[in-house]
Amino acid sequence: MMGKSNSGFSEAGLRRLREVLARHVESKRIPGLAALVSRGGQTHVEAIGTMRHDGGAPMRRDTIFRMASTSKPVTIAAAMILLDECRLRLDDPVDPWLPELADRRVLKRPDGPLDDTVPARRPITVRDLLTSTFGLGVDFALLDSPIRAATFERTDYSVASGPAPDPDEWMRRLGELPLSYQPGERWQYDLSNEVVGVLVARVTGRPLETFLRERILDPLGMKDTAFHVPAGKIDRLPPLYGPDPQTGEFIVWDEAAGGRLSRPPAFQGGGGGLVSTVDDYHAYFRMLLNHGMHGSERILSRPAVEMMTTNRLTPEQQAARDAMYRNIVHLSSGQGLQGGWGFGMAVRTYRGDYAPIGQFGWDGGTGTTVYADRANQLTGVLLTQVGMSTPDPMRLINDFWTTLYQAIDD
Repeated sequence: MMGKSNSGFSEAGLRRLREVLARHVESKRIPGLAALVSRGGQTHVEAIGTMRHDGGAPMRRDTIFRMASTSKPVTIAAAMILLDECRLRLDDPVDPWLPELADRRVLKRPDGPLDDTVPARRPITVRDLLTSTFGLGVDFALLDSPIRAATFERTDYSVASGPAPDPDEWMRRLGELPLSYQPGERWQYDLSNEVVGVLVARVTGRPLETFLRERILDPLGMKDTAFHVPAGKIDRLPPLYGPDPQTGEFIVWDEAAGGRLSRPPAFQGGGGGLVSTVDDYHAYFRMLLNHGMHGSERILSRPAVEMMTTNRLTPEQQAARDAMYRNIVHLSSGQGLQGGWGFGMAVRTYRGDYAPIGQFGWDGGTGTTVYADRANQLTGVLLTQVGMSTPDPMRLINDFWTTLYQAIDD
């Protein structure tokens, strides 16, 4: 069989993948899911279960999901275009566009009181924001620190916290806080991606979504990817569930019609605000696998894609990130334990499970996962409507990747 190499997946492997996914739905812990896997020229899609936990409409290939942190690898592309066009430079201070982040104070101790600070040694740069090392963010080792509480109180706009303010007010609140670490010193999660979204909007003079749509979403045909779901599509959005950690009872975190995503948000969150479909995300990750090309059209430069999808962390930053995730592996099911971070996404720097070194992508707290891998020319997208308040979505995600990599059969 000469033509078999790199042609895709084995039929037995895809059958097994479906069986494993179906088992999670049949367990009644995951109401429904959509999955897309592709390799070489072969694409395979599964839509299993229902939109609601108590039945109703079936999951479909075009179901729209809340991407949560799986938004990061897509929204970061807006900043990469500005780098490509020399409208941003990696080592320029961000002060001209984000004056709220000028003249930072830095905590003497990351877990210390907010008024015990020293001056920042240097300004925050574009690179610090893109690599998630600007000095603030979620640090799983410091969840009970004063700075964590203060950051959460001022800048969080997740389902529990109510609506977000507009970007200028959000930045004003962020600017009242000291940094946990000196700029460029330590990798911390999430907050930097939100700031990058504001940076893009200010540099371009347009909302993040407008620029993203013109330069990334429309050229790639990502017609269902946005920061809200219009009325004509709302029936394709399932409710978001956050199962009770004790009982497993399905609690609705956010409804579709009348919910948070039924109208445009005041704050377009680059760190977690997108909704999308399996086909839209597949188009984006295929573009990354194709070094920035979509058909005959160049979306991102080849070096921009290489920077995004290879490890950007220093050995010291890497060691701190590894230690942080090692201590919460029971919560994250190994997410974050595979090593590095590029721009807006994780990059595997050593082999800890079924996926190879160099695989890039990320997971979302709404039960979403998207990664691609150059060595196998493989993309996988798995989307659910179940928040990670129980281990079930992470177990499903783990089994998806474990089974998918076994379906490669050259």
